[in-house]
Amino acid sequence: MNSKARCLACLRGDPVDRTPVFPLLMFFAQQRAGITYREYATNGRALAAAQLNIRERFTVDAVTICSDAFRVTADLGGEMAYPEDRPPFATRPLVTGEADLKRLGRPDPLTRGSRMADRVEATRLVAEGVGDECLVLGWVDMPFAEACSICGVAEFMLLLVDQPSLAHRLLNFLTDIVIDFGLAQLEAGAVMIGTGDAAASLVSPGHYREFALPYEQRVIDRIHEAGGLVKLHICGNTTHLLGDMVRSGADLYNVDHLVPFASACEVYGKADVCFKGNLDPVADFLQSTPARCAERSTALIDKAGGLRYMLSAGCEIPANVHDEVFRAFCEVPQKMR
Repeated sequence: MNSKARCLACLRGDPVDRTPVFPLLMFFAQQRAGITYREYATNGRALAAAQLNIRERFTVDAVTICSDAFRVTADLGGEMAYPEDRPPFATRPLVTGEADLKRLGRPDPLTRGSRMADRVEATRLVAEGVGDECLVLGWVDMPFAEACSICGVAEFMLLLVDQPSLAHRLLNFLTDIVIDFGLAQLEAGAVMIGTGDAAASLVSPGHYREFALPYEQRVIDRIHEAGGLVKLHICGNTTHLLGDMVRSGADLYNVDHLVPFASACEVYGKADVCFKGNLDPVADFLQSTPARCAERSTALIDKAGGLRYMLSAGCEIPANVHDEVFRAFCEVPQKMR
C-alpha cells in the first residue's frame, strides 16, 4: 500500500497497513532546502522542491503546498511585505469599510505573476513529482480567515458585532475567490485541499455558526462537486467548536494540541470521520528527544484505537526540530505494525 492509497483508505474508513503520517511542514521544509523563507513563499518552484525534498528524506504520506495566508490579499491589491526569514504579510488593512469592498474585483487565480498562480504552479510541480505515490494537498484559507487577513483580525472581529451585514458581504465576496483558488489547485493535481480557518477558533459557537461555518460549507461543497477532498485545519483551542466543525462536511479534521485528545476521539469517532493530531509542536518535537516523541506518538495511535486517525502534530512542525526527532515520529507507525 503506497502513501496515497493508505491516506485514501484511512479517509474512507477502510483497513490500512499502518497509520498514515501526515505532518504540516513549512519552515521545517524551507530550512532543509537551504533557502530563505522569502524564496520559499514567493517562488513556487522553490516551494515544490522543498516539499519533494522532505518526501525523499522522511517517511511522510502527504505533502501540503502551504506557505502563508496572504495569497488572496496580495492578488486583491493588498500592500505586502516579504521578509527574508518569516512569512509575507499585509502592511495595512485592505478593507476598512463598504467603499473599500466595492472597489475590489474578483482576481483570476491563474493570472501570470500572481501569488495564487504561484501556489497553483507549486501544486502542479509537486503532483508531477510524486505521481500516484503520495497524497498531495493544495491550500486555501477559508473566507473567515481571509477576511481577517484583509481587514486585520481585531478589526474584522469588531465588524461581526458593529456591522454584521458588511461582514457577510465581505465573506460572500471572498467565498467565490476561495472556491476559484481551490478548484485551480485541484486542476493542477491536488487530491485534497487543506483549508485554514485559524481565526475562527477565537469566536463563540454562535458567531462560528453565523460567520464561519456557512462559508466553510460552501467552499467544501464546491470542492467535493469537483471531485476533491477537504481537510479543515483550525489552529487553537477548538474544543467548544468540535461538534459544529463536523457539520462543515470536511473529509479530514486537524486537532490542535490545545484540544483534549479524548474530546476529539469522542466527537470525530461518533461522527465516523477522519481526524489527525494532536502532538504539541514544541513540547513533543522542539523540546523533545527521539524516544519521547516516539512514545507520545505511540500513545496517540493507541488512544485512537480503531477510529479513522492519522498521526500528526497539532499544527506546523518548527524548523529547528532535530531531524532524528522528526524521523522517530515518522517511523512510529511502521514499528507498530
